[in-house]
Amino acid sequence: MLSRTLARAWNAGAGPGDDALVGDLDSTIFQVYGKAKQAASYGYTKVLGYHPLIATRAGTGEVLFARMRRGSANTARGVDRFVDELVALINRGGATGAMTVRADSGFWSWKLIDRLNAHRICWSITVRQIATIKTAIGAIDDNAWVDINYTAGGAAQVAETTYTAGRGRKARTVRLIVRRTRLTDTIQRQLWPEWRHHAFITSNTEISMVDADAFHREHAVVELAIRDLKEGAGLDHIPSGHYGANAAWLACTVLAHNLGIWADLIADMPRRTHRSRRAQLISLPAVIVNHARTMLLRLPTRWPWAADFHKTLNAIRALPEPSG
Repeated sequence: MLSRTLARAWNAGAGPGDDALVGDLDSTIFQVYGKAKQAASYGYTKVLGYHPLIATRAGTGEVLFARMRRGSANTARGVDRFVDELVALINRGGATGAMTVRADSGFWSWKLIDRLNAHRICWSITVRQIATIKTAIGAIDDNAWVDINYTAGGAAQVAETTYTAGRGRKARTVRLIVRRTRLTDTIQRQLWPEWRHHAFITSNTEISMVDADAFHREHAVVELAIRDLKEGAGLDHIPSGHYGANAAWLACTVLAHNLGIWADLIADMPRRTHRSRRAQLISLPAVIVNHARTMLLRLPTRWPWAADFHKTLNAIRALPEPSG
C-alpha cells in the first residue's frame, strides 16, 4: 500500500526525482499501557510498548518505510532486510539520484555497511566508543582539530582520521570523523573539564570533515518526524490487543502522515507539522450552506489561511486521475 501511494505521490511532483535523497534510519518506542497487548514488551528503555524501525526522508519528514517490531527487539534487529525493502520501494517510486543513509550507533555493524555498499548507497553512521575507537581518537594530533560553530556556552572542534577494523586480508579502513565538545561556562567547565567525543564513519570522501560533521548532525531531524507521527498522526495511541492490527495501524498512520506532507510538497507550501496543518487547513471555521440548490462552503471573510487553503486545494484538484 505504501509503495504504491509513494510512487503515485512522487510521480505527481512530491518526489526527489534526480536530486540526491537522504534517508535517516531510527527506531522508537510506542508506549502502551494495557497488559493484553500482543508482542508488547519491555526493551532497553524499560518502557512497555512496541519498537518499530522507521526510515524518513530528510528535508520533508515523510516516512519512506516503517516496520512494526515487538518491544524487546534490539535496535538493529532486521535492519539488513529493512534496507533491502527500503531501496526497492525507493526505486519503484522513481528516485534516480544518489542516496545516502544516516544512522546512529545502534545500527553500526559491518553487515549493514556491506549491504549498503552492495546497493551503492553512501552512508554516515555513528560509532560506539569501544576501545579501538578511543585509541584512534587518542592518536589524533592536537594541531589537527578545527574549531566549528556550536551552541552558546559550548566549544566544539572537528578532526579527521582513519579507522581500521579486522586484520590481514579481512582488514578494512574507513574514514573516521570526530567532533569533540565541552562547556565554556566557568562554573560548569570546572565540573566537566574534559572534552566529550562523538565519532562517526562515512563513505563520503568528497566533502570536507567540517561539512561531513554538519551533514551527519542533521540526522537529528528524524526525531521531528517521529514526534509528528506520535503527536499529530495518531501513534501516541496503539488501539488493538492484536499485533497484526497494530502493524496495520502503523501503516495507516504513516500513510496519513505522508498525505499531509505530499499535499504541501505538491502545492509548494512551506513545511509544517500535522498540528499546524490540522489547525490551519483541516479544522475549518466554516459552514456548509445551500445557495440556489448549490452546496457551498462558506469561510470567514478575513480568514488568515484562505490563500494557503485555496492554493493547496487547487493543486490537489489539478492532479491527474490515477491510471490502473
